[in-house]
Amino acid sequence: MEGTALLGRLIWRAAEVVELRPETSQTKTITFDVPGWPGHRAGQHVDVRLTAEDGYQAERSYSIASAADGSRIELTVERLEDGEVSPYLADELRAGDVIELRGPVGGYFVWNAHAQGTVLLVAGGSGIAPLMAMARQRAGESSGIPTRLLYSARTWDDVIYRDELAELAARGDGFEPMYTLTRAQPPDWEGYGCRVDTELLGEVAPDPSELAVAFVCGPTPFVEAVANGLVELGNAPSRIKTERFGPTGG
Repeated sequence: MEGTALLGRLIWRAAEVVELRPETSQTKTITFDVPGWPGHRAGQHVDVRLTAEDGYQAERSYSIASAADGSRIELTVERLEDGEVSPYLADELRAGDVIELRGPVGGYFVWNAHAQGTVLLVAGGSGIAPLMAMARQRAGESSGIPTRLLYSARTWDDVIYRDELAELAARGDGFEPMYTLTRAQPPDWEGYGCRVDTELLGEVAPDPSELAVAFVCGPTPFVEAVANGLVELGNAPSRIKTERFGPTGG
């Protein structure tokens, strides 16, 4: 599947919940079986539509967190207290429930299995989801592309997928996760403890001559700060791909 999926060519599909897995106190990964799913590329997203008994509908977009895997996809949902969709997905869904999904959407922010150089992934909070799909796709393809992940979270307990990220790092195939915790750090913490800025990026990002591409995902202010910082360090804007989210009502 190449290029950007156009909404006009997409259809709503019934997606059955087959598994729900807590990730942190505020996030949960939901596995769906989607008959007729056309497949996706790591980094793409889907639209989710919920319909109430009175006919009221709410739609939100969620990044796909899983690598391509037949008719199944995974979405990792962060529960927003004042959200309209995320509390239902995180708290109410049960195995066997069916909702509507449309996708996959997007062709710009996607993993390139033929990247030349080092790939940099930079995540803020739940922005890790599409980057995790890339890390999983990379592992599934037994790719040796050098890949660095810088993940910014409030605390260690807020780091999503942390056990799996450690397992991916332990493979010794060139995947290197690094963390910065902005609110609190464990007593024996050896990572970073600051917000992602140009100085931190200068420490962890590859030299501009070695950077194949940078994928940045997170809240809009975070993404803008990271993208601007990478440009300040001499990286070409064309090599910086961004995906951002802001207050949407969840």
